[in-house]
Amino acid sequence: MVPLVLLTKGGLFLSKKVVYLPIKLKDYKTMNNHTYKMLVLDLDDTLLTDDHKISLENKDALIKAQERGVYVVLASGRPTPAMMRYAEELDLKKYGSYLISYNGAIITDMASGETLFEQTLTKEEVHDLHSFSQDHKVDIITYVDGTIISEQSSEYIDVEIGLTQMPHRIVPCFKDAVKTNMVKCIMLEEPTYLKSVADRLKAEKIDKSVSISKPFFLEVTPQGIDKAASIARLAQRLGINQEEIIAVGNAGNDLSMVKYAGLGVWVDNVDETLRDKADIIVSSNNDHGVSEVVYNYLLK
Repeated sequence: MVPLVLLTKGGLFLSKKVVYLPIKLKDYKTMNNHTYKMLVLDLDDTLLTDDHKISLENKDALIKAQERGVYVVLASGRPTPAMMRYAEELDLKKYGSYLISYNGAIITDMASGETLFEQTLTKEEVHDLHSFSQDHKVDIITYVDGTIISEQSSEYIDVEIGLTQMPHRIVPCFKDAVKTNMVKCIMLEEPTYLKSVADRLKAEKIDKSVSISKPFFLEVTPQGIDKAASIARLAQRLGINQEEIIAVGNAGNDLSMVKYAGLGVWVDNVDETLRDKADIIVSSNNDHGVSEVVYNYLLK
């Protein structure tokens, strides 16, 4: 069922809950009547429920959107292989859609399997990031031949293993294991401390893109690589304008695309520090917020 949307003085009210939206009536009318051609979705804590599944409500809505000709693009910090089962569940290959993985470092054409774009960190840059992680006493992982590698195990590395379902190999020397370019690295530690490390990393490594995807995941990619940049690359290839894009997310690594899109959307479980950065807020990842976006903005 599509949630009822009512306008009041302060914002919009969804029938399930009261959600404040900082937009005016004319802005809402413009967004609601716009023809959107691309819907970009973060995976974890946005499209996926807390048990890492796509709800039937979200799946049905997304299949209907694709039947209408809308490109449904999955954009995640996950490695490409860790996104494939969700792409298959949504029939992205059948509908000729795309994956944006590693926080924007790789774009994959699901119809052909072709990698349309890829940008990596050099071996030397990865070695330097390892040195930084050691100096600041945080763990670091990267991905070698489809395997997560690190010098140790930890509860936070176990989360990444669980999310990606990729094998994990503990190596005696991280730098010796990294013999070529890598797509990204993740530094992992207790959230409060990791945030302070993020601030130092941004100050010291201005030639890197740095974002927090989960409170204990600090993701590092080459400069200029983020979800928004790769959405822009893909949209240009498809002849889609910026204002014809909807992006839905929940975390710091989604902020670039939420700000870039014609309609930027948070699910309700977004970090409190980010709530005012989107155009609208819908229900949480566990309450099928993505389906609300589809029914209110794509299927009307």
